[in-house]
Amino acid sequence: MNRKKRRALEEAGFVFEDAEDFFELTAEERQLVELRVAISRAVRDRRVRQKMTQQEVAVRINSSQSRVAKMESGSADVSLDLMFKGFFALGGTMKDLRSLGQPAVAKPRKAAEAASRAPGAPKAITKAPKTQVTSRRTPIKSS
Repeated sequence: MNRKKRRALEEAGFVFEDAEDFFELTAEERQLVELRVAISRAVRDRRVRQKMTQQEVAVRINSSQSRVAKMESGSADVSLDLMFKGFFALGGTMKDLRSLGQPAVAKPRKAAEAASRAPGAPKAITKAPKTQVTSRRTPIKSS
């Protein structure tokens, strides 16, 4: 998003924050979300690199294709145990786990942004309370 558009939205009362702030997650909950996202991406990346279908992965882990799809989307109703089972079934190792969630090429960030955001966290746009919104419109006069 360009600066001009962001400034206009902020002036209209929109607040930009990351998903963790929006949901008021604790540090432990943030780490759990990051782990779930990292392992789900790793499972999908490994499956795609091996040119396997979700059905083929499901057969390997004695599950269903729909479960693999949920695994790859990071769905909360899929246990981390099953996600790791899929990861290891696709050739993942303990060494690979250490690098999960790390970007392939680190992108420089401003210090303030790096301190306020978890790596890879999506941005959420929320509407601020009406008391913080200012309006430039003039009231319509009735005759």
